[in-house]
Amino acid sequence: MIAELASVSFPALGTTALLCVSSPDGLAAAQELLEHELVEIDLACSRFREDSELVHLNASAGTGPVKVGRRLLEAVEVALAAAASTGGVVDPTVGRALRLAGYDRRFATVMLRDGASFRARFATVPGYGDVQLDRRRSTIRLEPDVELDLGATAKALAADRSAHAAARVAECGVLVSLGGDVSVAGPAPDGGWPIRVADDHAAPLDEPGPTVAISAGGLVTSGTTVRRWQAGSVELHHIVDPRTGRPAATPWRTVTVAAGSCVEANVSSTAAIVLGEDAPAWLEARGAAARLVRESGEVVLTGRWPQDAA
Repeated sequence: MIAELASVSFPALGTTALLCVSSPDGLAAAQELLEHELVEIDLACSRFREDSELVHLNASAGTGPVKVGRRLLEAVEVALAAAASTGGVVDPTVGRALRLAGYDRRFATVMLRDGASFRARFATVPGYGDVQLDRRRSTIRLEPDVELDLGATAKALAADRSAHAAARVAECGVLVSLGGDVSVAGPAPDGGWPIRVADDHAAPLDEPGPTVAISAGGLVTSGTTVRRWQAGSVELHHIVDPRTGRPAATPWRTVTVAAGSCVEANVSSTAAIVLGEDAPAWLEARGAAARLVRESGEVVLTGRWPQDAA
């Protein structure tokens, strides 16, 4: 029996949120929960709104521990765990480097700037060791000049949290995609949730790209082709190499990873972009199912990624 799917999409977090459920009866409850989750994560973790907890925390760098809410505490804890698991290749202290390079507002408004006259600056990345988190006291302390950016993990965390919570309240299978960061929970449709892999999550349906199916966990595509901006005569992108403080010099146009959670997939795909030619071996060592696409269009597969999807 083929499940009767229902879906809805709407703008959120500077991108597009997509919700799909395996039973139309569960759509309204799942959507209400997702919308609430996205409001909370934006208020906690946005770099681009003056009233967010993260903006307040970044402004406090060097002044001592700051009491934070549970959502920001969890998001920073997840970001620090990602940094530790990748040896600092994915590091939340890239905030200042991103801001000085030009990613200092929501991306739609970044693109409205006069790129020909804009001059980017670059900054060293302090490193995640300059962030002290005390879960018992619900405090975070930043060393001077530390600015956090949670872009590599907070959106994926929101997708994981909302997909699992929505599956419980809707009592059906749920897929949540936040700008292409996909998390699924609950009973999947027969054959799994089909997901087309493309350079841009907003690409039209006839855009070339393989379709894969997942029944649990998450799937994320990270890339350097979409979030780009002009700085004088050069183009920059949003994935910073913490080792240099500059946009990563990488041979990969996109890296797609399927993993046990959206957070895990996002961390691995982002790390692979930064690691460059070392990425396939690094992904293989972690047992990651991944599809890497070079600027030339050549495809490299790792782990259990299906060969027929190349």
